[in-house]
Amino acid sequence: MKARFSVALLFLMLALGFAGSALAVKPDEMLADPVLEARARTLSEGLRCMVCQNQSIDESDADLARDLRILVRQRLVAGDTDQQVMDYVVSRYGEFVLLKPRFDLRNALLWGTPVLLLLIGGIFIVLSARSRRPVSTALSAEEQAALDKLLGD
Repeated sequence: MKARFSVALLFLMLALGFAGSALAVKPDEMLADPVLEARARTLSEGLRCMVCQNQSIDESDADLARDLRILVRQRLVAGDTDQQVMDYVVSRYGEFVLLKPRFDLRNALLWGTPVLLLLIGGIFIVLSARSRRPVSTALSAEEQAALDKLLGD
C-alpha cells in the first residue's frame, strides 16, 4: 500500500513539474516550422522573465514573458542567428535578462571581489600577528630590587 502511494505521488509530482512549462507557451505563439520552434524554445529557456525573475520566459505566464517569447520567434523568422537574437534581447533589456550571465570583466570583478577581500584580510592578519614582538615578562634588576623592597625581603 505504501509503495503504491509513493509511486502515485512521484508520478503526480512529475506531472505537475512538467505541466508548468507546458502551459506557459500558448499554441498561438508556436511557429509552424519545428526547427525554428525548437530554436525558440532553447533560446527562451535561457532568458529570465523580468516579472517572475526566477523563471525562464518559457515557464512564465506573465504578459512580459509572452511578449519576449513572441519577440524571440519574430527575430528567428526574420532570419537572425541564435546569437543575434540573444544580443538583441540583451541590448533591449540588459544582461539581467540572461539566466546564465555571460563571463566578462565586470562579472569577474563582481564574483572575484569577495575572494580578493578575504585574501587581503587574511594576509593582513598573518602579517600583523608576525610583526608583534613578544612581551618580555622578566623584570629588570632595578624592578626586582624595588619589588623585593616592597615585599619586605
